[in-house]
Amino acid sequence: MHAMVLNKIGAALAWTELADPQPGPDDIRVKVSACGVCRTDLHVVDGELPDPKLPIIPGHEIVGRIDSVGTGVKGLKVGERVGIPWLGHTCGVCPYCMGDQENLCDRPLFTGYTRNGGFATLAIADARFAFPLGETGADVALAPLLCAGLIGWRSLVIAGKGKKLGLYGFGAAAHILAQVAKGQGRSVFAFTRPGDSATQAFARQLGAVWAGGSNEMPPEPLDAAIIFATVGDLVPLAFKAVHKGGRVVCAGIHMSDIPSFPYRLLWEERQLVSVANLTRQDGLDFLRLAPEMGIVTKTTTYALNQANQALADLRAGRFAGAAVLVP
Repeated sequence: MHAMVLNKIGAALAWTELADPQPGPDDIRVKVSACGVCRTDLHVVDGELPDPKLPIIPGHEIVGRIDSVGTGVKGLKVGERVGIPWLGHTCGVCPYCMGDQENLCDRPLFTGYTRNGGFATLAIADARFAFPLGETGADVALAPLLCAGLIGWRSLVIAGKGKKLGLYGFGAAAHILAQVAKGQGRSVFAFTRPGDSATQAFARQLGAVWAGGSNEMPPEPLDAAIIFATVGDLVPLAFKAVHKGGRVVCAGIHMSDIPSFPYRLLWEERQLVSVANLTRQDGLDFLRLAPEMGIVTKTTTYALNQANQALADLRAGRFAGAAVLVP
């Protein structure tokens, strides 16, 4: 197999030839056909997430076909198309796992962070954490749903049922979630980097009723706001944008420090909550509904050995939507 490997934090990924991995008990091996490039991959490469397993193959928005199964695998077969997400394994016995909060497991494994991911031609996954994808949709189009879509979905559920929804940071997750929210009859207000007229136009094309800079206030108070950008300074701005009783959801796994802000912005029962990882039920719920929602992902494709360029372009905001590696 070939893979783009992170050997040292802050270093470029290295094009590497490796022995083909063999699936262990309860594992499947997948021939990767597409792998999305997520901002979390940047956090891993840049050392903003602690203690990655090095060397590591990043990538956790994996679409591929099973080409080998380990002992004990049930419900999946060779040739089946599956998706492999960020949450790669849980212990199953801690209080969180036992309490239907496996996203908060005390001893988890994460794809592309603490177990090898999909910036490769082959990937090993715990079969219990792989989602059957069926045959509808192209591999490249489906890849961003495995994290950007899933985290967006979980964030939307946590944000509540309010009709006026603000999305701060209009990248891979927000461009999917805007379509979901519109399909649910909600009004989407998109916040981008100040002066980014191209992304604002993209948001309006996807149905946003308003799009402006993150330093602007929306034309009317919001019921909820979801922050996808990794900028802590956005939290006070989002609080200003939501009305009394409104909720601000931080959807990223990493964010710069939240600055001090006046208590009056939090008062009147406004809430600040975070989203951590996902559960398998999130995946089952979202991926079952996604075909009915008519979601169209905007993707920019790169060859597998161009992963460093894809990460650089993501960091610089050089494309709209999501980047996807194709072996």
